[in-house]
Amino acid sequence: MKSFPESDLTWMRLALDLARRGEGLTRPNPPVGAVVVKNGRKIGQGWHKKAGGPHAEVFALRQAGAAARGATLYVTLEPCSTFGRTPPCTDAVLRAGIARVVVAMADPNPKHAGRGLRLLRQAGLQIDVGAGAAEAAALIAPFACHMLRQRPFITLKLGVSLDGRIADHTHSSRWITGPEAREVVQAMRRASDAVMVGAGTVRHDNPSLWPRPDGKRNPWRVVVVRNGPMPLHAQIFTDEHAARTLVAAPKGWQPACARKIRKAGATVLELPKNGFLPALAKELGRLGILRVLCEGGGILAGELIQAGLVDELCLFLSPMLIGGPVGAIGAATWRLPQAPRFRRVESKSVGQDWFLRLAPTGKES
Repeated sequence: MKSFPESDLTWMRLALDLARRGEGLTRPNPPVGAVVVKNGRKIGQGWHKKAGGPHAEVFALRQAGAAARGATLYVTLEPCSTFGRTPPCTDAVLRAGIARVVVAMADPNPKHAGRGLRLLRQAGLQIDVGAGAAEAAALIAPFACHMLRQRPFITLKLGVSLDGRIADHTHSSRWITGPEAREVVQAMRRASDAVMVGAGTVRHDNPSLWPRPDGKRNPWRVVVVRNGPMPLHAQIFTDEHAARTLVAAPKGWQPACARKIRKAGATVLELPKNGFLPALAKELGRLGILRVLCEGGGILAGELIQAGLVDELCLFLSPMLIGGPVGAIGAATWRLPQAPRFRRVESKSVGQDWFLRLAPTGKES
């Protein structure tokens, strides 16, 4: 792999920080950041703020103006080379007179991968690929998942006790983790296009599932129900964001309840009973959803793991013992040789809790 001077890595880290500002806002596009540098000074920067709006490179080049001629452009993803809702960024780069482009990674879309880089090289620009590649790949993993598998990247988040419980025997879960962990969860919601829970979580906890503060995000709230009615007084059906609620249910589920939910402005998505969760994942992908944050409960968590749909497992481990029957993955069971295994991607303290980010063995982080 090509090695890069520390200055290149520093500017790319800034571009990645800029890109993260767009997480949760750009669907179905990936978050992208860009920085224009000349004579060791930043002269322009930008990030993709919303689908249909200018891309990161355009914002950065506009800010740089005429000074961009002969400068270096750092961008977290290969510049686009085709007309979509906006013109190709490669055209903007060429018009600006950029001399060198440093790209973290190529576009994972097979239709576009490498095309923009070839066009720029053919025009005589110096192109260097790979600075900050690991961080960039993690940033756009949801977009890559959507492109390659036509479904969202699913993060399963669980707040658990030392003995693996997500609630006490009365199903109360407020609060297993501390305020610092809950702040991190709010940031995870803001970075997601949908927040998903099982019906039991709605029945027992009546959560809003809306990020606080929302940072102008408007995620879908997805509730997975298999049987029994939903409580129509729940926040997800009665608050100002009811139109962003989607109930995923088997075909023929509770017709009277479904009618009332639709009347409240929410969506009821009826899916086949066989292959229910994979069908749901495909439907969410069809809606342009790139990242789903699943916050449980245990039954849904276990089913997602069994279906092979968990791309990332995030555990907030609280230093307490709860006991009782409400476990992190419900009734799911495996014999030890077949037990799902994960590898550690990140671990740190969050207040009095511990945070673990894990990837299923065999999947990239």
